[in-house]
Amino acid sequence: MKTIIVATDFSTAALNAAYYAADMASAIHADLLLLHVYQIPVVYPGIPVSAEDEMVSDAKKSLSLLKEQLIIRTDGKLSIKTKFSAGFFFQELKAICEKIKPYSVVMGSQGSTAAERVFYGSHTVYAMKHLMWPLITVPPGAGFSQIKKICIACDFEKVIESIPVDEIERLINDFDAELYIIHSGEKELHQPDLVFESGLLQEMLMSLKPQYHFIVNENRDEGIFNFVEKNNIDLLIALPKSYGFLKKIIHKSFSKQLILHSKVPVMAMHSIPD
Repeated sequence: MKTIIVATDFSTAALNAAYYAADMASAIHADLLLLHVYQIPVVYPGIPVSAEDEMVSDAKKSLSLLKEQLIIRTDGKLSIKTKFSAGFFFQELKAICEKIKPYSVVMGSQGSTAAERVFYGSHTVYAMKHLMWPLITVPPGAGFSQIKKICIACDFEKVIESIPVDEIERLINDFDAELYIIHSGEKELHQPDLVFESGLLQEMLMSLKPQYHFIVNENRDEGIFNFVEKNNIDLLIALPKSYGFLKKIIHKSFSKQLILHSKVPVMAMHSIPD
């Protein structure tokens, strides 16, 4: 059975992501696992242990409340479990993924408050780059209605090693979606290596009948987002291992563009899980 993990800190952004994940799970008949990682605070002299116990208790109650909300939202038709864990966020998330091998992890991309921006500005970005399972970040206000158009941003470098064909085929087939492959760059695609790699990719994904688009834009990232908006793309896939799309996320300006300003959910999809 497919399982979608929702990593939540109970913020507004996380709640919206949970709604998205629940609706997505209903669409593909997947189970839902709500995960909250309680990060153990540094203990200072004079702070009673009871205060930490209260925070843990509040977090567990919030997790149960979220489950109840999603049960109501899905009319009780969805199998929903919860997992409370204490430790470092990414380590705990990675351990859970290794155990259950999820269909996808879903997180909010960012929030409106300073606290939410800190959470999603660090944990989400790091997870997108390093988690070896598909991870979807959901922008504020984005709701799940359907995924009919999926777009992959590709640089046509080492496609055989970097493109997770099986995962892409599963995603396209599960949602009966159209697939778009886009390459955005400053110059037109005339380099022999890129032409050769694009030919390989066409063979690899032939059964999915993707549409290929080559975009010329001095700002590669701007070209991608313009295409996504113009063509009403429902889900944008980035390939962290092969494409500079996420490598440049360490730069402030690009992280703002991807995480803070994306109007559609972004899925990070790696080639081979650990």
